[in-house]
Amino acid sequence: MINNQTLTFPIIGYLHSPLTQKFGLPRQPNLVNLAGVIEFVPTFDNPSAFDGLQAFSHIWLLWQFHQNKTTADTPFRPQVRPPRLGGNEKIGVFATRSMYRPANIGLSVVQLSQIEIVENRVKLHIIGADLVDGTPIIDIKPYIAYSDSLPHAVSGFASEKPVLKTVQISKNAEQNFTNLVYQNLLTKNDITTIRELIAQDPRPAYRKNEIHREFILKYQQVDIRFCLLENGDLQILSAVKIDNKI
Repeated sequence: MINNQTLTFPIIGYLHSPLTQKFGLPRQPNLVNLAGVIEFVPTFDNPSAFDGLQAFSHIWLLWQFHQNKTTADTPFRPQVRPPRLGGNEKIGVFATRSMYRPANIGLSVVQLSQIEIVENRVKLHIIGADLVDGTPIIDIKPYIAYSDSLPHAVSGFASEKPVLKTVQISKNAEQNFTNLVYQNLLTKNDITTIRELIAQDPRPAYRKNEIHREFILKYQQVDIRFCLLENGDLQILSAVKIDNKI
């Protein structure tokens, strides 16, 4: 007899990322060279646990969709609407990478750029994560090219990379970026990353044709406003430091 059991997993660390909300995240890993740092909690921050990992260029992350507003009593959703299918067509949840899953667990492969040890505690610097700031990490494993890379695999409805949008920067936004760099709130690399994130077109599928409707991408301490133009390009309208006053 098969019983419906609940398992618990330890949280070994947390990701620090410039993106604090789900809107704007790449929908898959390695679509944008988004830098992040995993900081481990005791006792999982022991440097000896990472001995040998420096020989690998990429790692698997097992993590939790912690921003989902679901509980153990939330009804199971057998079907979801993937953005790649326009946001209207339903498909089985187990045929997607939707965040609304029975266990709220995600799996991503990312580039390992540096293993940093500070005061005998480990931090992993990674590139290409599709996770928000504060994401709990459940486990990491090395990426093994000969077994994990399957070039002849069939990928169903997601067989090709998403088509990127052309991104323009308005004169107002250019001046905003210049000021933010001068204030040390952004770097030139951050601006490149912001353009790459917006080129992925994070807007909801049902709003894809809404010209001049403004959307906000939150990146670190900055609100990035952008919209769709008549020619199909996306334009960054402004970049303003977030006012945290209540």
